Amino acid sequence: MIVPGELVQLHPLVRRLTAPNPGMMTGPGTNSYIVGREALAVIDPGPESDAHGAALLAAAGGRLRWILCTHTHIDHSPGARALQAATGAQVLGYGTVPRDGRQDAAFHPERALADGDVLGAPEFRLRALYTPGHASNHLCYLLEGEGLLFTGDHVMQGSTVVISPPDGDMIVYLRSLERLSTLELSAFAPGHGRLITTPRDEVRRLIAHRLQRERKVLAALAAKQPATLEELVPVAYDDVPERVHPVARRSLHAHLLKLAHEGRARDAAGAWSLAA
Repeated sequence: MIVPGELVQLHPLVRRLTAPNPGMMTGPGTNSYIVGREALAVIDPGPESDAHGAALLAAAGGRLRWILCTHTHIDHSPGARALQAATGAQVLGYGTVPRDGRQDAAFHPERALADGDVLGAPEFRLRALYTPGHASNHLCYLLEGEGLLFTGDHVMQGSTVVISPPDGDMIVYLRSLERLSTLELSAFAPGHGRLITTPRDEVRRLIAHRLQRERKVLAALAAKQPATLEELVPVAYDDVPERVHPVARRSLHAHLLKLAHEGRARDAAGAWSLAA
């Protein structure tokens, strides 16, 4: 069980501290990871939270040199500002912030990271992997030599990642998932939930789940066309609670945009149907 505010040693070089922001979208809360023993890095400082910021300061304090963000959703990056102000640590992340109304628009990394960039310290190396799909500016961070991948919201434990157009893209997300299956990994350290120690199996499961959902979307289209997103959600997502449907609508839209790109569905002023 994950307890917000509890510092947990996951690996000789890695500790986890979970923010007090549990909810439908965040599970038990947003995980912040503290990497290293001497020169420290924090991955995902979390939301604006005095309590979480104070806990990160207590755990990392004067040894903190780097604050890395996986992406700029408001439960992951806003805490960087207070943590930087208190420690002088350098903020790093992808260089741009999407303008879709769901982002931390004030995020400005001092160093913009690209795919393959490495952050090095005497006892660890973190390599940035560009993994767009959930967010167009999403990065995962690989603890080199250990096979531990900090996945942010690219992979979450215990729930399915929401893909929210226009910034979220189902085609790109699946491609980014497939990339992970080519890596030698020991575990995923997700932005929400517990450590996942079967990473390759998890990637296969996630891809299979998305493709199964796609088949349900196609079946819903065949049964209801032409239909709006609101009409399709109860059919394509009849296996999830109704309270989740407003969020599921976003991923449904992402599935439909993928199908349209592939020539299998079409949109006529918000009414979706199978392509002829």
